[in-house]
Parts: sequence; structure tokens; C-alpha cells
Amino acid sequence: MAFYQKKTEQFINASLEEVWDFMSSPKNLKEITPKHMGFDITSDNKEEKMYQGMIISYIVKPILGIPTNWVTEITHVVDHKYFVDEQRIGPYKLWHHQHILEERDGGVYMKDIITYEPPMGFLGAIANSLFIKKQLNTIFDFRFKAVDEKFNNKHTVLQSA
Repeated sequence: MAFYQKKTEQFINASLEEVWDFMSSPKNLKEITPKHMGFDITSDNKEEKMYQGMIISYIVKPILGIPTNWVTEITHVVDHKYFVDEQRIGPYKLWHHQHILEERDGGVYMKDIITYEPPMGFLGAIANSLFIKKQLNTIFDFRFKAVDEKFNNKHTVLQSA
């Protein structure tokens, strides 16, 4: 069983209220996801604020434009601090994504910790080294730039593992 973690940090020059309102709203996910992913929310609750137990369904096209169903559950929410989404149906054997916000230095530090396990055992480990890890880096690099642009940041920090 090979699982991996990706961690990112970003300083956002905005209030905690603004950042929380944006990040905790499913309808904004498309704005921070690269167009080539073909990301579309298919559940009827995208206009709602996230809450513990919320189920969100999507269509994504992660490989060769092939549509894939992805269903996540918001398993934990602490208002204005963090929320966690976990895959229930989708391309990974395990997907656990922590979104952590901390008010600091006149803005907000946003930290993401993604723990994932590709499917298919050792073949998934090979796929991770060949393209999954690179694709996640591309997605989160896009997200960094989109959030940066959204909040007009002048000073940003990105750490990726």
C-alpha cells in the first residue's frame, strides 16, 4: 500500500471572512480548477455553504479527457478554520483533503494537506511517479495562481511537498 501526501501553503492578502466565504462554497471550485480537467459539479447543492456530511458530486476528466464521476463528502467543518473533503466514489483508492485557514500577518495563510492513494497497488505507484503527482502539482499551481489573482495578492508564499 503506497500512499502519498501533497502539502501547499499560500498567503492570501484578504480577510478571513472573505477567504472562508470563497473557499467554503462549492460553486467556486470550478474557478480554481484548470479548464482541461473538465470539472463540473453535478449535484444540486453547489449554491449551499459547506457543512459536515455534505455530499458533492462532480464530473472530471483527469486522463485523456475521459469523464469520471467523483463524489466527495465534507467530513469535518470548523467554521473559519478548516474543512475536510474525502472521496467516496472516484479515481483514487483514498483521497483525504484538509483545507486549513489561519488569520496571520494581516491576511490568511491557507494550507492544504492532501493524502491520497492511487488505485491498483504497485501499478498505481508507477502511475503516481509517471503522471498523477505531476497532474496534482499542475492543478494546485493553477489553483495558487487563481486564488492569488482573485484576491490581488502582492506577497505570496508557496511551499509544495
